[in-house]
Amino acid sequence: MGRDETPDGPGRLVSERIDPLAGSADPTAMSRGEPGLPAGFVWRGRIVRIREVEEVRRRFGPEPSSKERYLRRHEYRLRMEDGAIWVVYCLRQPPRGRPAGARWYLARILREAG
Repeated sequence: MGRDETPDGPGRLVSERIDPLAGSADPTAMSRGEPGLPAGFVWRGRIVRIREVEEVRRRFGPEPSSKERYLRRHEYRLRMEDGAIWVVYCLRQPPRGRPAGARWYLARILREAG
């Protein structure tokens, strides 16, 4: 495995909840039934803003009660203002027992800030 790879792919695996910047969700995306990607996130007590969306993906999984596939999450590859490249995702539904706002997660950091 290369220096920039984890068992799940390139970059540093983080897998932590992040909080969207309040009041910055994209209402246009929400009108299409997609999550409103915010202008940035709060992670480990600091604000990190998005400079550019590099890629958007949808992840599907099986529906337990049928053979249909269900949209589970929206995934984004983001270039942040500090130069870092993040992969974040938004769950369609928060995990059981978690608050409704627990939908955004930082999956991995592909390039560190700087």
